[in-house]
Amino acid sequence: MVTFPMLATLLLLILAIVLFINEKLRVDIVAFSVVVGLMLTGVLTTEEALSGFSNSAVLTIAALFVVGGGFLETGLAGEVGRRILAIAGNRPATITLILMGAVALLSSFLSDTGTVAVLLPATLVLARSAKLNPSKLLIPLSFGALLGGATTLIGTTPNLIVTELLEEQGMSTFNFFSFTPLGIILLIFGALFMILIGRHLLPDRRSSIESQPVDNPSEILDRYRLPDDLFHLRVRMGSSLIDQKLSQSKLREAYKINVVEIKRRQTPRVTTRTFGELINSVYKPAQDRQTITPSSETVIQLDDLLTVQGDFSQITRATSKYGLGIQSLKTKEGDSLINQEVGIAEVLLPARSSLVGKNITDLRFGSVYKLNVLGLNRPNSSESLDPKSARLRFGDILLIQGPWKNILALRHERQNFVVLGQPESMLAAPRKEKSTIALLIMLLMLVLMIGNFVSVATASLLAALLIVLTGCLSIEDAYKTIDWKSIVLIAGMLPMSIALSKTGLVDLAAEAFTAQLGGFGPTAVLGGLFLITSLFTQVLSNTATTVLIAPIAIVTASTLNVEPHAFLMSVAVAASMAFASPVASPVNTLVMGAGDYKFADYLKVGLPMILLSLIISVILLPILFPFS
Repeated sequence: MVTFPMLATLLLLILAIVLFINEKLRVDIVAFSVVVGLMLTGVLTTEEALSGFSNSAVLTIAALFVVGGGFLETGLAGEVGRRILAIAGNRPATITLILMGAVALLSSFLSDTGTVAVLLPATLVLARSAKLNPSKLLIPLSFGALLGGATTLIGTTPNLIVTELLEEQGMSTFNFFSFTPLGIILLIFGALFMILIGRHLLPDRRSSIESQPVDNPSEILDRYRLPDDLFHLRVRMGSSLIDQKLSQSKLREAYKINVVEIKRRQTPRVTTRTFGELINSVYKPAQDRQTITPSSETVIQLDDLLTVQGDFSQITRATSKYGLGIQSLKTKEGDSLINQEVGIAEVLLPARSSLVGKNITDLRFGSVYKLNVLGLNRPNSSESLDPKSARLRFGDILLIQGPWKNILALRHERQNFVVLGQPESMLAAPRKEKSTIALLIMLLMLVLMIGNFVSVATASLLAALLIVLTGCLSIEDAYKTIDWKSIVLIAGMLPMSIALSKTGLVDLAAEAFTAQLGGFGPTAVLGGLFLITSLFTQVLSNTATTVLIAPIAIVTASTLNVEPHAFLMSVAVAASMAFASPVASPVNTLVMGAGDYKFADYLKVGLPMILLSLIISVILLPILFPFS
């Protein structure tokens, strides 16, 4: 008999799945709506509906974001990755093997997305040095991260969710290395598949190489033909700009001119010179000039030497309007834009960036991020784009200029930006001196987890606290490193699992599942769970998929009177096999633009990978976790 709670839960679930797939709303908004819906319909009590926010798995994941952030902020992750990739050589097969091994190693302890974001720039540089197109390496990078996440308890969210479910049922739980035997074998066979077959299925699009970033900021200057459109403007006596704020000058709004640097006299101008000496002292950056990084609040003063970027005809109009002197920059002066304090870099916009569909002016980019946008590169497009007015698209690459600390701060906003190249080569990691401390804290956390001295939640929360107390991350940066969208998604979907169980829908699904496959034995059921999970995870997040399928797995095991561990392991591993779609996982989306991939590219390589993983899991899981 269908009851109102059953119907309400089912309708909420279907609505959530539809919204997850069409992405009309953010996934965290959808998950939060599920919580509110379950409360309003009376399916769950307030305490039950909000229980996800106090769930130990959710707190563990939040703490792990902080620990991973400390590892990234101190430069450890990038240094480890670059050192491993440095031994890759130039042979495509060797590069693919080492690349997948490196990203898997890091993603087994850090978040998949953070790991790929760190290694993506180095991988592009590696492709360039080996004369390979990025499309041959970036899907292996993404797939290696997904496989690496399946090798340890903390490697990915589904592993923690199924472990928490076992604990709630009063059963023996998975330990830190329970996932490792199967995970390592999947990684080995996955890497062999990519080397022998997969890399030949990947596209080899030459157009991608043209948009490939370089790691040397001076080369970026050359590629964007800077300083060809950079000029010095001197604020003359009587200029209407004197004592005006940059925001009041209308240089950007009226003439599309960027002020990227100001050189200001520290001592008054000396006028008792010959005319030639005076002109030379005015234009040449003198010893007594200090460099100022401009902001909207910077007040323009007499004799300021403004380094500006823009179209020459517009700059000429502005000099006439405001009474300014003009002089083009020499190449060596363009190079002076790069030093220990300020510089330039390229940033890629991933598919889910909040900047997509907007323009730089509307976003008030300079005010928000304290950086100038000097150029816009759209891969596979010959169109000349105005970086200020063009509507931004997924895959666009922005050339930004400003203080290194502000450039590197964009790495905290991985949803919006991927910082390309290696700007950290000009500036040490913000907290590099804390790298040894961060490593020791990570090792302490792993020892506590592996030795079962404390719970996983306790170990991760302790590590996160130490990361902040020792200064590896400030408390403000710690909050920034947490992917709150993922946290709300998990906390919001866990109550749906409670609702499905409470209303009896899990039992109905388990009965139907058992009726269809139970007659063929538990191994067939295990394979069916793997297939349905891997199918759902291509269109839903791995978190939502695990929350929905794991309760069915445990009830099915009870119905068949077998141990549930193999079934739950199958669900957790399959949820990480998000290979067949660019939207199946953030790491797939992250590499899509830089690799110039199409949806079909993921299908061609991803479907065989899923089939291979299914075969290996069905063979090994009953051995590793016997049904009785």
